Amino acid sequence: MNYEEIQKLIETMGNSKLDTLSIEFPDGVKINMKKREEVSSAVVNTKKEPEVTKTQEEKDETIQCITSPMVGTFYTKASPKEKEFVKVGDAVKKGQVLCIIEAMKLMNEVESEYDGEIVEICSKNEEMVDFGKPLFKIKVR
Repeated sequence: MNYEEIQKLIETMGNSKLDTLSIEFPDGVKINMKKREEVSSAVVNTKKEPEVTKTQEEKDETIQCITSPMVGTFYTKASPKEKEFVKVGDAVKKGQVLCIIEAMKLMNEVESEYDGEIVEICSKNEEMVDFGKPLFKIKVR
């Protein structure tokens, strides 16, 4: 059974009144599917959205996020024996190296786009990161 046939099977089940479906093929492949329970669309949200005060809005505007420019491995230091480029609470300047992202055996430095203070490091050392994943939050000065 190929991918397209499986997709058609899933669509067929989604449009049917079946709740579960189990298939076992002679070659040993087993497919078990179960529909999720649907949530009633008549549910009414009775919670009020929190009111945002002007000070909260201003505070949020001073926090900027540095995101990953590529897919790769996130490193907080140049080598295992060296100290970290930055820590929470450190003051940083625009152009300062914050981390390295390794992609295809190439080490790419990620620099700060702002002058400010590191308020959060969003990824862990040696963690895989995707394009656009938040790496740092900086309180801009």
